[in-house]
Amino acid sequence: MSEDATFKPLHPLIPAQRAAVQPEENIWLSASAGTGKTQVLTARVIRLLLEENVEPENLLCITFTKAGAAEMAERINQRLASWVQLEDTALFRDMEAIGAKSGPEYRQRASELFAKVLDAPGGGLQILTIHSFCQSLLGSFPEEAGLVPGFKPIEGAEQQTLLREALAAMVIAAEEAKDQDLIRSLQKLSLAMGEEAAEKFLAKCAAVPDVMDAIPEGAGATVWARRLAGVTFDQPLDEWIASTLSDDTIDRSALESVASLNRDWGTATGLKRAATISEWLEADVPQRGATLEKLHFCWWNKSKDEPQTQTRGQVPQVDEYPELALDLANWTKPLLDTLRRADYAERLASALLVAKRLGYYYTQSQNARGVIDFDDMIRRTAALLNNGRMAQWVRFKLDRQIDHILVDEAQDTNKAQWDIVSALASDFFSGFGQHSDKIRTIFSVGDFKQAIYGFQ
Repeated sequence: MSEDATFKPLHPLIPAQRAAVQPEENIWLSASAGTGKTQVLTARVIRLLLEENVEPENLLCITFTKAGAAEMAERINQRLASWVQLEDTALFRDMEAIGAKSGPEYRQRASELFAKVLDAPGGGLQILTIHSFCQSLLGSFPEEAGLVPGFKPIEGAEQQTLLREALAAMVIAAEEAKDQDLIRSLQKLSLAMGEEAAEKFLAKCAAVPDVMDAIPEGAGATVWARRLAGVTFDQPLDEWIASTLSDDTIDRSALESVASLNRDWGTATGLKRAATISEWLEADVPQRGATLEKLHFCWWNKSKDEPQTQTRGQVPQVDEYPELALDLANWTKPLLDTLRRADYAERLASALLVAKRLGYYYTQSQNARGVIDFDDMIRRTAALLNNGRMAQWVRFKLDRQIDHILVDEAQDTNKAQWDIVSALASDFFSGFGQHSDKIRTIFSVGDFKQAIYGFQ
């Protein structure tokens, strides 16, 4: 093939890019948009095939989107196809542009690479999204992963339909069993968040059954949630309120003194403040807990988030007032913070127990239909490669096939997905899987500025 308008020679890589495509090196690369990231990826793949004589089936490229995988595959295949009949001088320049060895032997090998890729098992390079890779792996080991052979992946509307069917089945079962706790918890969640937001929350939780399984049942869920929220007491919330806000534990004289000073001040603000304090003191203990925040703002500036003790025109201007008000502020603030955290923990525990139950019904629905969603594919693949008696055997089978891993869009690769990559590469550098006669590498590239979900 002669140089003409249809052939575009490769742009020479800059020094930093050349360093990244050295086929024998393990690379972790940060690259922003427009800096030639895809060219670097394709150059590295080509150099692995060309210089290290890597078999196409022994190279795994994982990217985040189908579009990214398609673009990388197209670029590599187009370049290798152009090399088949490319004039020798132009081929030499292309190989020099990516820093590849370009002697006669390597130019001959370069012209044969396209045929080698086409003849590879599976019909070419493994350039896949993480979900496509997981589907392929689970399809090879369905029984080991606890799946029905021939399972079908689902997403989008089909997944939403299945979740709603599972939710309906859960509610019907709860009503038949007269499980009022679950019904009330579901109602509270819907009222607190709104129907649509509550459904989204439950769907997210149902997608991580491993996390849900770690949440204790019953009252243990509240204790677990309290630890998460930084609450240290274990007793029921009403008992804690009773032990904290009864007449035996509060400084009633200080409260009455502040109420009296505000009443004597005589302003509308003072009279309202005195009435609030008096009402709180006359209330029973549960009501005191419910109105603690209202009491707190008798000596706390809400807009400035600080004690309000001596500002002229806002509090009585008497000598003893600032110290009294500050002491009360220092008493109510931590109590109110603990009460808020404990209340949040109870609502969280209630919602998560509903989500945990929904996850059970959702999993049952998936199994009954022989389907699996994308989140579950990631979870089951990570478990297949890292847990259980079969994990080592599965990794050993894969270890004989994969010698080089390239991860694109690494900023959007979450922990579960990294667990999969780590498991695949676990025997690269140690153990029986290490091949002394082969170079085995990991290449990862990401962009801090383009993270879809925040750099994970």
